Amino acid sequence: MAKSRSVVELTTRYDLGGVDKIRSLCLSPHSDSQTLVYLGTFSGSILLLSLDTSTNIVARLGTVSLSASPVESIFVLGQERGKVLALCNGYLFLVDSLLSQSAKRLGGVLKGINVVARRVRGRESSSSTDLLLLPSEVSGESSSSKKFLQMIGGGSRVSDVKGKDLRREGVLHQGRYVFAVAIGERMLLIELQCDEEDGKGDSFVVLKEIVGIGGVKTLVWLDDYVVAGTDKGYSLISCVTGQSGVIFTLPDVSGPPLLKLLCKEWKVLLLVDNVGVVVDTNGQPVGGSLVFRRRPDSVGELSFYLVTVGDGKMELHQKKSGACVQSVSFGPEGCGPSVLAVDEAGDGNLLAVTTMSKVIFYRRVPYEEQIKDLLRKKRYREAISLVEELDSEGEISKEMLSFLHAQIGYLLLFDLRFEEAVNQFLKSESMEPSEVFPFIMRDPNRWSLQVPRNRYWGLHPPPAPLEDVVDNGLAAIQRAIFLRKAGMDTPVDEEFSSNPPSRADLLESAIKNMTRYLEVSREKDLSHPVREGIDTLLMLLYRALNRVEDMENLASSVNNCVVEELESLLNESEHLRTLAFLYASKGMSAKALAIWRLFAKNYSSGLWQDSDDLVPYLHGNELIRLSGKEAAAAEAARILEEPCDPELALQHLSWISDINPLFAIQVLTSDKRTEELLPEKVIQAIDPQKVEIIQRYLQWLIEDRDYNDPQLHTSYALSLAKSALECVEVQNGNQETDTGSREAHDCNVGSISLFEIDVRERLQTFLQSSDLYDPEEILNLIEGSELWLEKAILYRRIGQETVVLQILALKLEDCAAAEQYCVEIGRPDAFMQLLDMYLDPQNGKEPMFKAAVRLLHNHGESLDPLQVLEKLSPDMPLKLASDTILRMLRARVHHHRQGQIVHNVSRALDVDSRLARLEERSRHVQINDESLCDSCFARLGTKLFAMYPDDTIVCYKCYRRLGESKSVTGRDFKRDVLIKPGWLVNR
Repeated sequence: MAKSRSVVELTTRYDLGGVDKIRSLCLSPHSDSQTLVYLGTFSGSILLLSLDTSTNIVARLGTVSLSASPVESIFVLGQERGKVLALCNGYLFLVDSLLSQSAKRLGGVLKGINVVARRVRGRESSSSTDLLLLPSEVSGESSSSKKFLQMIGGGSRVSDVKGKDLRREGVLHQGRYVFAVAIGERMLLIELQCDEEDGKGDSFVVLKEIVGIGGVKTLVWLDDYVVAGTDKGYSLISCVTGQSGVIFTLPDVSGPPLLKLLCKEWKVLLLVDNVGVVVDTNGQPVGGSLVFRRRPDSVGELSFYLVTVGDGKMELHQKKSGACVQSVSFGPEGCGPSVLAVDEAGDGNLLAVTTMSKVIFYRRVPYEEQIKDLLRKKRYREAISLVEELDSEGEISKEMLSFLHAQIGYLLLFDLRFEEAVNQFLKSESMEPSEVFPFIMRDPNRWSLQVPRNRYWGLHPPPAPLEDVVDNGLAAIQRAIFLRKAGMDTPVDEEFSSNPPSRADLLESAIKNMTRYLEVSREKDLSHPVREGIDTLLMLLYRALNRVEDMENLASSVNNCVVEELESLLNESEHLRTLAFLYASKGMSAKALAIWRLFAKNYSSGLWQDSDDLVPYLHGNELIRLSGKEAAAAEAARILEEPCDPELALQHLSWISDINPLFAIQVLTSDKRTEELLPEKVIQAIDPQKVEIIQRYLQWLIEDRDYNDPQLHTSYALSLAKSALECVEVQNGNQETDTGSREAHDCNVGSISLFEIDVRERLQTFLQSSDLYDPEEILNLIEGSELWLEKAILYRRIGQETVVLQILALKLEDCAAAEQYCVEIGRPDAFMQLLDMYLDPQNGKEPMFKAAVRLLHNHGESLDPLQVLEKLSPDMPLKLASDTILRMLRARVHHHRQGQIVHNVSRALDVDSRLARLEERSRHVQINDESLCDSCFARLGTKLFAMYPDDTIVCYKCYRRLGESKSVTGRDFKRDVLIKPGWLVNR
């Protein structure tokens, strides 16, 4: 069970002097500093007391006698010059709020009343509480509610004093109140109208009568339902339909029923002995049961607490859990039934409890004081729980909530509960991250002026470095343990006292949690100096925890670290990788590269032993793992890829290429660089032995950057040619030693290759694609080599066709390439020249009869048979060429005859066309006096006329206008030729 805390405190007491005993109680605020207290006595009187809340002085103002029976209940109607309704001896009495006049009894049917309850409207109701809606105000109600309100308008008026018509206007009037009264076996719903001016117009209207409900001892009316309690149980009654239903029945042996309306939640509390059940307006239980220590005589609601009184004790319970948070004794055991009332119409902080003849007043302690008291006693969890309850109930502002979280966090931090402290800091929206700077770096420092001087409650010492906080906290724990052993009660953490933590563990926990807070704070929108402080101090905390990976991630990302504050510290602790990343992120490329070069040098020289654990490196979107020196070269290359001083790139290019030429190529071919590197300086900076790097760089310049410098193209071709010559020599040497089966295709065994394509293939591709290099210079280099295909390409460039054919046909024996080259030349003598080479290779080489037959077969129609026969060697077997020569001769004869046929057909067509033209020109036409021009429709008579091939006739004037080729029909005979059937060749 939680320890008791002070939720309410005693304000004052008032003793009636033992003359009379108190039966009922009601509080009503009269002004900001005055509260009226109405006491109903067993003798049938109402006493009026006044409590001055500023001085806690109680004064007796008046009394009025109602009857000789006890006053069961009191209701205050209205505030200033209002009325007081009391139930006494089965009747309802009205009296003015100051008890200055005699009471008036309401007669008629209102007699023999057991209990009375006032109607209360819930939060979802459209009207204010305590008032009845008239028919003109029910547009938003359900149909059943409308019917009930129509019944209200038809209620019978019962009054012994003449009053006013209740429905004379469609608006609410002040002084109308609705009550439910239980009389015997029935329940009446009445509307009470009080005239506050003179009191002569007091009347009531019976709105509805519900029968069949007897033995009611307690009532609560909320919205359209009445909860009634009897000795048998609790029932829910609908005010609209009059139907009732049982919520639950009471055990045979139980105390009388007791109901309490919970105005904050608009629910009802039902008591079954010492167990409370909360139900909603539909009678459905909400949440779990609340178990009290004893059966209460009366129940009240104070903020989010339930207050119970009985047997001389008052207890305050949490509504949600039912846990008792405070117990107050106000009288001896067996002092009789007690009555409780809360100032619900005022600020809700005042409550009064009665014994038989005394009234004790209590006031709720402000929540700030409650939290302060809990924090002083180091009851942090209860303080946090109270803050969360205040927030959930909406009784605390966001600013105050953030302040309390920060205040609790500070106390937890100085009490060495670092994780809980940071959790509270993170919940505070108003706490600035710079407030924790003094815990990490001693004052004065660069950010001392950024630390706000927030005013807290003064419950904790001023901020100090975490080492001091831990030392002081441990000293306080030892002091508290000593005092406890000496018999003094001191607040101390039981876990710490039984098992004191070590200083190292506490300091590590403090740094870890402070790191967590700064990591979250990085995401906030803060000023630049504060961001600098967060990132710099976060780096220091990572360093203290030796979290190298986090240090490097922070340094390599976008950060606001101050290099001057970290440079010497990182050097001393030898976190050089982190320092290099930090230099690079701040644009200090020269310093960063110097560190990476130092790394590579120490690893390469053996001064540092490279770890077996490979370093992760993000290459593009692929995560690869590299050795220590490779990682250093990779990071250096990443820096040089970005815009930087070209001289810096040339300075570090050499050692990067020594480790991995791929990284050097990344530097040289970077598209991110704004200032281009001069090719001459780049070539000078690269070791001439690193041929592939030079070639890859030149290839990038030519292919990707479109460089058109002939000297550059020639240099690239010469470099490729030299590499090709070396590769051929290596292959020849491997073949001679019979070890070339595996290594003949790789001229750089054991090294990293920058190309996927063989060097000869690259050379051939470049020689064919580029027109800017000097072919003679390349030929001079490879003249005595076996690079025949490359020679063929170069000789072709300079136009030596015969040499090209000799290389293709005789050296390479590539018949297809030789024939294709002849096709490209496009002259018949090229094929004869190739045939001659096949038949007479010279240099002691055997004739290539199969190649010659292939040539005759594929391109025989382009050759002269007589020349072919002359070229044929007598040594050539006839069976190899007979078929080909026969086919060639037949094709020749066929071609000659086909030409004759075409010639004769052309001559016949020409003769026919001439004859047709002659016939057309010698054609006659007959014209008479009735003949008309097809264009102007004038009579031709003896005029000159013309006739077109489509037989249209026009006068000479129209002929001159239309022209020779275009007739009246619009047909142009030059574009659309007219052919008549008689003109076709019919022979």
